[in-house]
Amino acid sequence: MKHNLLDFDAAGLIAWFAGMGEKPFRAKQVLRWLHQFGEADFERMSDVARSLRAQLVELAEVRLPQVMRDATAADGTRKWLLDVGNGNAVECVFIPEENRGTLCISTQAGCALDCAFCSTGKQGFNRNLTTGEIIGQLWWAKKALGDFRVSGGPAGRRPAETDFCVERIISNVVLMGMGEPLANYENVVSALRLMLDDNAYGLSRRRVTVSTSGIVPAIDRLRDECPVALAVSLHAPNDTLRDRLVPINAKYPLAELMAACRRYLEKSPRDFITFEYVMLDGVNDSEEHARELIRLVREVPCKFNLIPFNPFPAAGFKRSPAQRVRRFAEILMQAHIVTTTRKTRGEDIDAACGQLAGQVRDRTRRGEKRTITIAEAAS
Repeated sequence: MKHNLLDFDAAGLIAWFAGMGEKPFRAKQVLRWLHQFGEADFERMSDVARSLRAQLVELAEVRLPQVMRDATAADGTRKWLLDVGNGNAVECVFIPEENRGTLCISTQAGCALDCAFCSTGKQGFNRNLTTGEIIGQLWWAKKALGDFRVSGGPAGRRPAETDFCVERIISNVVLMGMGEPLANYENVVSALRLMLDDNAYGLSRRRVTVSTSGIVPAIDRLRDECPVALAVSLHAPNDTLRDRLVPINAKYPLAELMAACRRYLEKSPRDFITFEYVMLDGVNDSEEHARELIRLVREVPCKFNLIPFNPFPAAGFKRSPAQRVRRFAEILMQAHIVTTTRKTRGEDIDAACGQLAGQVRDRTRRGEKRTITIAEAAS
């Protein structure tokens, strides 16, 4: 089988080219064509030596997940369903805003963590996505949105530094789609390096966010190897409740997670951790829960992103009333914690937070498990 060049970050492509007797600058040329111009045809890579282009045609390919469905919501949110083979499909979402455009991408076909309120988790888990399948979501979105550099000259013209789109459409990338990113650590970090590489997507570390449910050893590795902005899916202020809502908490309880967050800030590109908190009616949204959170995070510089629960079939939970969400936020802000309430986007195409489900051939047989009820979670 031919090598998929999207699976290589810069170091990997340089090493592969070295095995072909090519110098490192050739890898950088190909990286620019792939990730800045969105060029998948080796013959059109005009400043790459003709002999190397011939080898690439023989030995390599640009293999992308194929778009199965492209839907746009009334608010402009756009969702793609991408085929990743063997009956599996993942979803990625573009969220346009006035001053930025955020792409939410997936890292696994399904998820093994089984968070009680998550649509992806209800489908079970099939496999990790490859680096090419992760970065391919960004590639497809840029292609669909016209966000690649444009080389407008005749065939054979070398790409120039001025061959930019007028304005970058995708300014931020969040790994908050299907799957737990840090459970697919190696492939995720390879994709992150491409996002940050000036010869590829050239994004700032502050504009790339990894969201995790709290895999403590991987948080420490990410801090040392590829620190980007970090968001932690918290959802509960104490271990008893979080064990039921976010089962990974039983392995890495809140005290260990808070300590990992403090360590991460030593090298983080931002001076705070973002805590994501889905508001579940009658489960985790009381005033006392808010006060518990204040005590929990008192030594962690942070901001809270409160997320109104987005329902899906057989969810077993309901969205907290708006008034209760406002009061919850007020208590946090009175403690001088920056708090925002996420605006629900793309709900009419099931593109809102927690709704991404895609299509997963479950290898964990999770569908046979019963759904946790509100009463069980709150007790």
